[in-house]
Amino acid sequence: MSTLTTAKPTPTAAAHRRRVLLASLVGSALEWYDFYLYGTAAALVFNKIIFPSSDPTASLLASFGTLAIGYFVRPLGGLLFGRLGDLIGRKRVLIITLLVMGASTVGMALVPTYEHVGVLAPVLLVVLRAVQGLGAGAEYGGAAILAAEFSQPRRRGLFGAAPSVGVYLGILLASGAFALVTRLPEDQFLAWGWRIPFAASVLVIAVALVIRLRLTESPAFEAAQERSRAAEISPVRQVVRTEWRAGLVVFGLQTAQNVVAYLNLTFLAAYLTDTLELSSSTGPVAVTVGTAVTAVALPVFAHLTDRVGRKPVALAGILFSAAFVFPYFWVIDHAHTSLTVTLAVVVSMGIGVGCMFAPQAAYFSELFTARSRFTGLALYREVAGAVTGGLTPLIAVALVAATGGRSWAVALFVIASCVVGGLAVGLGPETRGRDLAATTVDALRASTGTYR
Repeated sequence: MSTLTTAKPTPTAAAHRRRVLLASLVGSALEWYDFYLYGTAAALVFNKIIFPSSDPTASLLASFGTLAIGYFVRPLGGLLFGRLGDLIGRKRVLIITLLVMGASTVGMALVPTYEHVGVLAPVLLVVLRAVQGLGAGAEYGGAAILAAEFSQPRRRGLFGAAPSVGVYLGILLASGAFALVTRLPEDQFLAWGWRIPFAASVLVIAVALVIRLRLTESPAFEAAQERSRAAEISPVRQVVRTEWRAGLVVFGLQTAQNVVAYLNLTFLAAYLTDTLELSSSTGPVAVTVGTAVTAVALPVFAHLTDRVGRKPVALAGILFSAAFVFPYFWVIDHAHTSLTVTLAVVVSMGIGVGCMFAPQAAYFSELFTARSRFTGLALYREVAGAVTGGLTPLIAVALVAATGGRSWAVALFVIASCVVGGLAVGLGPETRGRDLAATTVDALRASTGTYR
């Protein structure tokens, strides 16, 4: 094993490691605070004030279409900023992505309504959503890599949970903020109340920026830089030509996780209000509780990956999600109180999404070599996000409409995504303990043995 990843940390190194953990957590929290705000607003607000129509389903589909745009742009952001992250450093790129995401989200708080400016309103929203997606395309990947590359090998899964926990803390903050503003009278909520959570993201930006400016580059990146200069190999070329198998594992697991996650995080709010005619606060409240439980569960499952491996935990989440989806919809379709909806969301997210998401920072980082890690992780992860994360709400709404308001087709869609994820992870390697400083695929694979 490389001395870069196994040397005993000094007190200074340990303190910096804690700072990296905090930076990864806060940055991911901002990313998903921003993205979840948009997802909730797409379900509850934009369909009414940006895309008004006499047909509620058409308005909702148009609103979710702009949600999908952010995901379609994310692979471009992953490719652009991922390549820069492999060439100029993780820290510099994460500062850039932080500012790009934050500025676009604050801008959304100022978007006028269709009633006031007509077609300019959706145009402005689409542009801001695209910019947000561009920055977000490399945020989680960079945060995950930074956390993994600064961690000790035997605790990489646990340490790598920081950005994953940050994701759900961000969602928790966003869902909590929306749960509060949805308590306003509907006219006030649609007029100005929904804008408050978007404007408040400036506070998270300031905190995350201060923390990230104090970071140093990871030793694995610095070592890989010296070897890459000599080899003169493009990170993009290496990822596409020699590390595509790793990319398939990332794509498959991310597909299953995205579909289950966005079933809860985005589609459910619209399904509860438009199809089941429940209160508009039911979805945000259920997701607030579900994300809080998931944030607590993630470190537990991540620590488990350090003991039994990344694959078993990920596969457990995939299998559970496939088995639970029909009971999940049965509970929700027959719900008489918000408590039963909340319980279904807690189980689906806390166990299913928790097991699939917890290994990812360590697992995905260990799949790629040091010289192309940022490019590979960000690119393949965000391609999966564009295909599944962006389209899941649209597909689910269309399936419900096509089946006359029934949920069984959506459940089959979830199971199909889990089949894709299960095959990808099942056929992929176990990576626990790999040397993150390795710059060739053969060296990376050879470093796994002592941890099996």
